[in-house]
Amino acid sequence: MDVVIQGAGPVGLACAISLLKNNPELKLTLLDKNSESDPSPPEDHRGIAISEGSKQLLVELGAWSNQVPAIHQVHVSQRGHFGKTTMRRTELNQEALGHIVQYAKITELLRNSLKTHATQAPFFQWKFGHQLENPFYEITPEVHLENCCIIHADGGLFHQQVAKDTHKNYHQSALVGYLDVAGIEPNTAWERFTSEGPLALLPHQLGPQALNFVWCASPHRVTELQNLSEPIFLEELKKAFGLPIGQFLHVHRRQIYPLGLNIRQDIVKDQEVWIGNAAQTLHPVAGQGLNLGLRDAITLANCLGPVFARQPHHSTDLSMLIKTALSQYPKERRSDRQMTIGITDLMANLFTAQFIPIVAARGLALATLQWLPPLKNALARQMMFGKR
Repeated sequence: MDVVIQGAGPVGLACAISLLKNNPELKLTLLDKNSESDPSPPEDHRGIAISEGSKQLLVELGAWSNQVPAIHQVHVSQRGHFGKTTMRRTELNQEALGHIVQYAKITELLRNSLKTHATQAPFFQWKFGHQLENPFYEITPEVHLENCCIIHADGGLFHQQVAKDTHKNYHQSALVGYLDVAGIEPNTAWERFTSEGPLALLPHQLGPQALNFVWCASPHRVTELQNLSEPIFLEELKKAFGLPIGQFLHVHRRQIYPLGLNIRQDIVKDQEVWIGNAAQTLHPVAGQGLNLGLRDAITLANCLGPVFARQPHHSTDLSMLIKTALSQYPKERRSDRQMTIGITDLMANLFTAQFIPIVAARGLALATLQWLPPLKNALARQMMFGKR
């Protein structure tokens, strides 16, 4: 085999599609811990922020639906203190700033696209959980062939991972779910920084009568919020949010996700490479985790594509060609990775601190973004497209 991808979440799937799209003769094996009929945990209804840049990548991969809600404007402010900014699609001449897609929907679209490409890929193998030797679908010794590239795309969530080279527990969890609402401005996202942590309200696939929410706070507080009765929870949410944007009517599917930062510094070793959450796991404050991972996947596929497009290739040369291509990958990803991780970590730290000088400084920073459109637009473009 030429390539093994360990992990069939959105990043692993995107990488597989991109590789096969450009080289259908590739001997590619995808190791998927899920079953063929159950692509993702049925309880995982998270709304994932997809940037405009990621949408364009997914369109190219044949894994996009026009039925997902778009974000036309983003309001960012802090509860109880001055400083706010609003980013609008018109300021950037874009159709949308981003979209909100359920994790399960992204996975479904990518799996369907891969199935389509697989019909034209005679050497592609998709091995599911029941076909693998252990539940963790680890790379077995026989897979470590001399001329094989191993792609690790099996990161999972922060609390499921072992510590990497840079590991930070923010001592926060996110309560995620959705609301039935009324009188809410459509296609609008709110990022509200409270004394407990960031609180985001985002468009939902059900339309303007629903909103996704991501409420970050201490693990104890998040557990408390999860267990509140619906009327008390809605009252707490209204009080924490503190802006009269409409009515919160009902709450659904409250789930808890511990939060942290986990970074692998060396993302290439010999003929192995780590992408997506296997390389870095971020705080959701800026909604950048999956977007960064998708850029990892496409960049890696572009680096490896020319190696396997050479036909016929000599097995004695292939190992060196793989190593040479992989040595280029970290250089291609360094700037985007560093900037995205840095901005996310800075926001996660600054917008939870309650030290008065920091509160004043972040208020000034938000106000400055509003006063200086070029700076605001530059930040928005980084969030939308990454460092290019």
